[in-house]
Amino acid sequence: MIDLHTHSLFSDGSASPAELAALAHRVGLSTIALTDHDTTDSHEEMAAACASYGIDLIPGTEISLVDSEFPIERPGQAPRGRGVHVLAYFLPLDPASPMQQFLTSLRRDRATRNESLVTMLQGFGFEQLTMEYLLTKVAHPDGIGRPHIAEAMFTLHPEIVGERTEDSWRAVFTDWLGTDGKAYIPKTELTIEDAVAAAKGSGTVFSVAHPLFNYLNSITHETIEREMPRIMGSLRERGFAGVEAYYGSTTAPTRALMVKLTRDAGMIPTGGSDYHGSFKPEVALGVGLTGDLNVPDHIADELRAASSR
Repeated sequence: MIDLHTHSLFSDGSASPAELAALAHRVGLSTIALTDHDTTDSHEEMAAACASYGIDLIPGTEISLVDSEFPIERPGQAPRGRGVHVLAYFLPLDPASPMQQFLTSLRRDRATRNESLVTMLQGFGFEQLTMEYLLTKVAHPDGIGRPHIAEAMFTLHPEIVGERTEDSWRAVFTDWLGTDGKAYIPKTELTIEDAVAAAKGSGTVFSVAHPLFNYLNSITHETIEREMPRIMGSLRERGFAGVEAYYGSTTAPTRALMVKLTRDAGMIPTGGSDYHGSFKPEVALGVGLTGDLNVPDHIADELRAASSR
């Protein structure tokens, strides 16, 4: 069993890389990819911990990009590029590489947005929420994400957001931090094509993360069969080798259909739990939200082969 989509406290997970590796050992993972958002700074600690347990580690990251080929269209609004999450595997770790410079630009944009978001929230009454407070909650200054901000909102201002429950946690993202929230600040529009160009010749392998949540408004087998082949074909033409078909928050029948469609598209069905620790306590490492995820070991071998081509 392998897990190719996990997060540590270097981005929006709650576990340190060493704690994550220890958990991976306990649940019996043979291979893991640590895919912190916009960074590989967690790789060195994770590599040392994985080596001590005999776990194979694939270098990875998750990045937020724009796909203009499949714009979002809403009544009364001009079409805009679709925000999608992308997993990058076997990317170069050299800070001078174009791919690492690309990640640096993403982190700078996030830092600027976080400062603006905190200022905006203070204007809405979250006066105790400061950047100084948030920096005490992460291992790296670039690691602050919306889950850290949401957690701070509950800790510092329960009089505004209420007691933290599963429903109120979701409501914070819907009402405040999500795309249509009161304090939403859009990300810089770096595109899929920009990322592929930055990674050219480096052996980086791209897979679209949780594609059904990125691209579909209605997730039924009918819409998946109708829409996803066209989307997969487009991504493949633009330099993607994989699709996260084994996603830990979809059902087994949906995963089976996605694996079939991915194979039909000539792509690799990657997979993972999207583990975030206590920020998503219902999602378990290795087995996901549903508890029955099982990403086959040979998927890691296919990614290695794609990286070496």
